[in-house]
Amino acid sequence: MKPVKPRYLEVTFRNGNPLAAYLYLPRNPGDASVRTVRHEEGLLIDFAADGRAIGIEITAPSRVSLERLNRALAAVNQDPVTADDLRPLAAA
Repeated sequence: MKPVKPRYLEVTFRNGNPLAAYLYLPRNPGDASVRTVRHEEGLLIDFAADGRAIGIEITAPSRVSLERLNRALAAVNQDPVTADDLRPLAAA
């Protein structure tokens, strides 16, 4: 079954500053996180029951670089993001 929901970034702001962010990876309906692994400081990868990565929590958006996020994506066999993909983090 092909994932239905595409990758997208959700950012939580407090007082106009990014507080946290979550990069949703392609997922199937009903997927839920059953395991979370710390990849690097500020990056937590969530996995579904079948072992697929379904999201990356960015706990410190102002300190996570494009390169670090792309290393995490490469570690779970996902395509890299671009600076444009992360533009919402700098929207405030």
